[in-house]
Amino acid sequence: MNVISEPASTDNQKILSWPSITRGALAGLAIVVVAAIARAVLNHQMDDFKKSIWVYLLFVLVLVGYFVAGYVAGRARPDTPLANGALAGLGTVVLWIPIRVVIWAIREDGHALLKGNQAILRPGQIFGALVISTALGMVGALIAARRSRTTT
Repeated sequence: MNVISEPASTDNQKILSWPSITRGALAGLAIVVVAAIARAVLNHQMDDFKKSIWVYLLFVLVLVGYFVAGYVAGRARPDTPLANGALAGLGTVVLWIPIRVVIWAIREDGHALLKGNQAILRPGQIFGALVISTALGMVGALIAARRSRTTT
């Protein structure tokens, strides 16, 4: 006896909602851009920025951006929050990298792009950002989905 099961989703039940993912990624990107602008201004104005508490506060703001990306995507699709939230968080980083490269190209203050001690985009940092953004996007989406289930 050969039993073939049908896929769980049908045409009416798409798992991914690209408009929701895009909105989430753009919401997260907006927060990351604000953090980057604040970092640039503070770095220019302060003598010892790298040893100040602002470094940590702005890092937390970037993490909030990843969370918000997932939250926005998960709120729009509470039936499949994890996939949409993960891609929204990931999309925030993917959208940020070209912006960061353009900033580097304009400033070009002697730092290499991908290699050396003072590289702007170190492979380990990129990998870490991809993993963290995906995880926090999923957490944000899960919380958004749970909140929408309790309010309905």
